[in-house]
Amino acid sequence: MIVAIDGPAGVGKSTVAKLLASRLGFLYLDTGALYRSVGLAVLHHGIQPHDETAVGGLLPKLSLKIEVANHTVHVSLNGKDVTGELRTPAVSAAASIVSAIPEVRAWLLPIQRQIGQKGSVVAEGRDVGTKVFPAAPVKFFLEADPTVRADRRHRELVAAGHSRAIEQTSAELAGRDNRDRSRSAAPLVAADDAHHIDTSRLSAEEVVERMLAVVTAKL
Repeated sequence: MIVAIDGPAGVGKSTVAKLLASRLGFLYLDTGALYRSVGLAVLHHGIQPHDETAVGGLLPKLSLKIEVANHTVHVSLNGKDVTGELRTPAVSAAASIVSAIPEVRAWLLPIQRQIGQKGSVVAEGRDVGTKVFPAAPVKFFLEADPTVRADRRHRELVAAGHSRAIEQTSAELAGRDNRDRSRSAAPLVAADDAHHIDTSRLSAEEVVERMLAVVTAKL
């Protein structure tokens, strides 16, 4: 059983996906963490994220492993746990750029699908329902007002110790939206059979309750 959750940044995908996986007893897969890991590796190697040739040449040198313990995702890059390094603004920006490179998406696709073969999974990202698991029996596409999304992401960054103006966060989200929706490889779009949920005025628990109603009807 695979539950696919897609949507742009700031709509609450990670929060509700973790809660839903916990309620259902499913594995949790954060596909974005894999792209962030590639972005982190690119920065560590001094490669410009826009340099598709250099980024492609780095991929065979990388080994990624993702595990979930106590509902927390841990990502290892070449044997080192890099989980704590993945949510910085610099890594987010690099991940957004490298995620548009077709070679990167093709390289990560089998890794994601292998995780999906380990059991029932709640997977969240930007192309989970359209590309990674197109046959998933349950798909959701989360949306929210841009102002709400910017505020959520801003508070998340500040809580993590990244001081910045909310205007900067809003501009970065807009830029990422544009890249995600306009890229040639697996752009951010809702699957035709996805259930749409606007999370602007809903708590995480309220979103999960709506999801549970759909998922349990399929079990």
